[in-house]
Amino acid sequence: MAIEREASVRAAGEHPGRTPAALGGGLLLAVAVVLTALNLRPAITSAGAVLDEVRDGLGASDTWAGALTTLPGLCFAVAGLAAPRLARRVGLRSAVAGALVVLGAGLVLRVLNGPFVVLGGTLIACTGIALANVLIPVVVKASFATRVGLMTGVYTAALQAGGALGSSVTPPLDSAVGGWRGALASWAALAAVAVVVWLVATRTLSPLRSAAAANPGETPRRSLLRVPLAWVVTVFFGCQACLAYIVMGWLPQVLMDAGVSRGDAGLLLGLVSLLGLPVSLTIPALAARRGSQSGWIVGLGAFGIAGILGLMLAPAASPVVWSVLLGIGMSVFSLALTTIALRARDGGDTAALSGMAQGLGYLLAALGPFLFGLLHDLTGGWTVPFAFLLAVVLAQCAFGYVAGRPRYV
Repeated sequence: MAIEREASVRAAGEHPGRTPAALGGGLLLAVAVVLTALNLRPAITSAGAVLDEVRDGLGASDTWAGALTTLPGLCFAVAGLAAPRLARRVGLRSAVAGALVVLGAGLVLRVLNGPFVVLGGTLIACTGIALANVLIPVVVKASFATRVGLMTGVYTAALQAGGALGSSVTPPLDSAVGGWRGALASWAALAAVAVVVWLVATRTLSPLRSAAAANPGETPRRSLLRVPLAWVVTVFFGCQACLAYIVMGWLPQVLMDAGVSRGDAGLLLGLVSLLGLPVSLTIPALAARRGSQSGWIVGLGAFGIAGILGLMLAPAASPVVWSVLLGIGMSVFSLALTTIALRARDGGDTAALSGMAQGLGYLLAALGPFLFGLLHDLTGGWTVPFAFLLAVVLAQCAFGYVAGRPRYV
């Protein structure tokens, strides 16, 4: 993953050796990075916190709700691929600012009308998120070359915090502003603050303003589409992302159907988001020291399986415990990214494997929330949808075990 970001930096004409942060304004740039990262999850988790109210208010079905929760994965797969090209054309500064503007516009648009407008606005908002998802790590690499580890940790923490804020703050906002439309639109204010701080922080940083052409001397790389291990890594990545999207989109509704209040359901989803932070900051470093990461992957998967079984068999018995188990299980995301880097021999193969795993993996993951909602719509209960989710996590463990072995694509 780190090598891929270095490749993206080179493609965008950046110079990792140059550190604008060291020339002044580093703290303000760090604040801008944190504010941007805080915007990259609330558009998703805030909708999940009031999903039933949105659905009922629009007279929509659970299948429509499943489509709404599917959009982020589709956008991450498609729009994210365009981010390096956009950075080459207009520079990182303008590209990130544009992504935040698109995100804010989508957040406002999606509350203005009926079901199709909600879907369209969410699509626009998630396009902005997808672009920023790819671009901000490049900014970290280019601007904090001597503090990449520290800033990556800060960036990851801000991502997790943004997801927790979206799920936990939206229900109180819903009550304060008189409905889901105002509550969801309120998050556009955070995007507006972020774009202003970003433009101020980067106004004198010429490397981030550059729109240099890609390096023409790069050697073409082989395709990994015929490499079995590349497909194993891709399916592993897709399964863990599928689990995450289903939980972010549907967990509050499942908990509320089990008797948990809307506010508490939002807080529990926030807890799930936050739990991944300490695990993600510690386990990948430990796992990377070993030849195989299979044991760590399966171990985290076991926590996810336990949480799913608890929600499927006795959701009201201990929703806090089930949420904690799910949160630990979902932190396998960090190992999925680590595995991509460890299964490639060099930078070119890392970039190729990452593009395949994330592009195709997110497409695979995008089907999960839709199928979860469709199964609930067809059966009227949560047992069958959770059986489907259990199968996904079992597949994650199986493919992750193979992906974690010390081999190369």
